[in-house]
Amino acid sequence: MNSFTYTRATAVDTAVREKSASDQVKFIAGGTNLLDLMKENVERPTRLIDINHLPLTKIDALPDGGLRLGALTTNADTAWHEEVERRYPLLSQAILAGASPQLRNMATNGGNLLQRTRCYYFYDVATPCNKREPGSGCSAIGGYNRILGILGTSESCIATHPSDMCVALAALAATVRVTGKSGERTIPFADFHRLPGDTPQFDNTLQPDEIVTAIDLPAEDFSKNFSYLKLRDRSSYAFALVSVAAALQLDGNTIKEARLALGGVAHKPWRDPAAEEMLKGQPATEDTFRRVAAKVVEGARGYGHNTFKIELAKRAIVRALKQAAEGMPVTEAFQNSNP
Repeated sequence: MNSFTYTRATAVDTAVREKSASDQVKFIAGGTNLLDLMKENVERPTRLIDINHLPLTKIDALPDGGLRLGALTTNADTAWHEEVERRYPLLSQAILAGASPQLRNMATNGGNLLQRTRCYYFYDVATPCNKREPGSGCSAIGGYNRILGILGTSESCIATHPSDMCVALAALAATVRVTGKSGERTIPFADFHRLPGDTPQFDNTLQPDEIVTAIDLPAEDFSKNFSYLKLRDRSSYAFALVSVAAALQLDGNTIKEARLALGGVAHKPWRDPAAEEMLKGQPATEDTFRRVAAKVVEGARGYGHNTFKIELAKRAIVRALKQAAEGMPVTEAFQNSNP
């Protein structure tokens, strides 16, 4: 372990000012991702700023009918919050499908958004990785890449975003509130995380001096017809091979509004607005869902070990949409085979 200094911030403006002093300064709250990265020498901060005492732990109703989630509210407290369970059950179930109870008790909402993307080679400092050392190459493309991306990839990186919570937030069209030296701003969730392109070292669009303060959920009602489906190698404490957050508003059997987001397939939670538009005004049938699934993966690319994900994603989309339409949101599933 490398040496570092530790301080505690009690005000947002103080935290921002101290963070902006150096790019080797990191915020720490639950630490469920950062400490792992430090142990593996992937992250080597010279200073940690403990932000657990900032006043960012509340969940409050918004005037427009939405809900504001404090960035330092734990994942567990968010998932089990009465208003989240009642009005945003898709988010509650996605959170509970992730990690383990112990980790959810420590992990914060803001930290969940800021998890580094997952790749065997990113965590192995003995191998080339463009995320760790830009320009060194991507070991995953020609290596063992079973868990890695099939959508939005580049020649520089095929890592995947690991969060379950973020897939649901993408489907719900949440907004991220941040504060920096220039003041406060809001970021649509679709614009918060990045695709790798030529700069895979950047996972999101947060500026170096900014801190996430809250996540705002819109008032739209997807509390009845929804599903979070997670396909993984074992039934607990495993990242998704493919996950799907599906939410529908129905008029009889006709789809009035639709949301669809995927996890485990890209550098960011993958939402396809064109596919959502295809669902609107259509009957909630398997034929409709199959056409939409084909649209979502039409640009997918496999890299050998992970090519099976293309067909798996199509099937998962159909299954999740059927569950949502039927009002039967089964969330747990695991893949027994070993493609």
